[in-house]
Order: sequence, then structure tokens, then C-alpha cells
Amino acid sequence: TPIHPLKLINKNISNSKKTQKFVFELKTKERIEAVLMKSKNRITICLSTQVGCAVDCKFCATAKMGFKKNLSVGEIIDQFVQIQKLVRKKITNVVFMGMGEPFLNYKNTIGAANLLHHFKGINLGAKRITISTAGIIPKIKQYAAELHPYKLAISLNAVSNNQRLKIMPISKVYSFKELIKVSKNYAYNSRKKVTFEYVLLKNINDSIEDAKKLIVLLENINCKLNIIPYNEIGNEFQRPSEKTIKNFINIFKNVKFPVTIRWSKGTDIEAGCGQLVVKTEMD
Repeated sequence: TPIHPLKLINKNISNSKKTQKFVFELKTKERIEAVLMKSKNRITICLSTQVGCAVDCKFCATAKMGFKKNLSVGEIIDQFVQIQKLVRKKITNVVFMGMGEPFLNYKNTIGAANLLHHFKGINLGAKRITISTAGIIPKIKQYAAELHPYKLAISLNAVSNNQRLKIMPISKVYSFKELIKVSKNYAYNSRKKVTFEYVLLKNINDSIEDAKKLIVLLENINCKLNIIPYNEIGNEFQRPSEKTIKNFINIFKNVKFPVTIRWSKGTDIEAGCGQLVVKTEMD
């Protein structure tokens, strides 16, 4: 097998110089993207686990590609290895949040995380590795049962099943109620905080009422909430106004769980959350 199963095709740097996007080509000619983000003393790399994605979240650019194939452990790790060679500073954190649904390529995602964590490998602390899922319930259960030490992030993006169905068709298969239940069980049994990602979409899930419902849903779960104002990709969804975002965030002033706002970096080079899509030559 080749040492580098991937070939670096392109590299874009955002205006702020804080984000870089890398396009890699597989031996079979498909392309994937990885993103490097700098903030203070953290350098985070966002890795892809699949070419395209089968989950079809309506607001995500990667979904438009459809699902092409799973990446091997080597292809996932090679994104890290090649980017680490190109950047002078040590990569401190890894998130499996690039193209694809990590839990639909479960074995290889866990294999890659284990290699990143292994003391004879990259030797990254387990707390510096986060695996994100749109809510593949059987795999969350498996992940919990196998006691993996990595952080788990779940893309919630709604406060009810009906609301989530509009933007995440996966809710037809894995209900919202069940997702909240397995998340709660995972956090309780693993004694680890589960991170809920909540992408704020204009007139969909951004009302004061939604914020209040979200607090009720999460207040008894050992969790952290990450609010992500939407990055527009030219579809029917929009980012709420600054005022709406502020009003929404204000509701969380005195909650018991930590809340962070991810003002996505790199949206000018389409490297923000939900913006990863490999454009074809014809574009």
C-alpha cells in the first residue's frame, strides 16, 4: 500500500488566515476536503470520513453530493498526516465533522481515532478528539457500550421530531425522542459530557420559544450546547438576523450547562460548518 493514499490537490486560506481548506484526491479519483482552524492556542483539524454523505440533512452542502463511499482508516489518517506536515505548529485537536457521517463508517472512524490517540502513533489526548454524529442511534449505543474515551457530539438542530424532520430526514428512522434518550444514557453512564450541536436556521428553529424548549430538553443531561449560526450555501435556508441570534443566545444566560457559540471561521472559502462540498470541474 502507498504511504500516502491521498494526493493534495488544492489548498485555500481564508481572509482571516485562521482557516485553511485542503482538497485531497483518492486513488480512485474522488475528492474529499479537510479543514484546519486556528483559534488562540488551539489548532483543530476537521476530518472527512466519507466521500459525500447519505444522511441528506437539507441545510448541508455535502448532502448534495449523495453518498459515494467510505474512507479507509488510512485515508482518514492521511488527511491529518499530510496537513500536519504542511503547517508549522502542532495540531492540538481533531474533530470528525468533515464530509460524511462518521457513524455510518463506524469501524474505520473508530480505527482512525484509536490511531490518533495511540501513544506510539500521533499520541493525541482522547479529550482532544471529537466524533460527531447526526444521530445514528444503534451506533451511539454501540459507542457507549464500547466505552470509547473520545468526545461525542450530536447534531440536534431542533426541539421536536416534527421540526427536525423538516431539515433532517434521518428523524424518520431515528426519532428525536429516542435520540434524546440515548444521549442522556450515554452521558450518564460514561460520565462524559455529550455536546449538542444546534445550527440556527432562520424561521425554523430560532425563536425564543425554541430556546426555552431546548433548555427544558437539555437541563437534566450532562451536556454542553454549541450554537452555530447557519452558514448559507445558496439553498432555501438562511442565517437568522444578528438580532434574532442575540435574542436566542440571551435565553441561555443562567442555564446549568455550558453554552458556546461557534461563529464559523472560513465561510469565505466555504470551509464553514455544513459548507464542505467538492465542486466538480464543471462548476
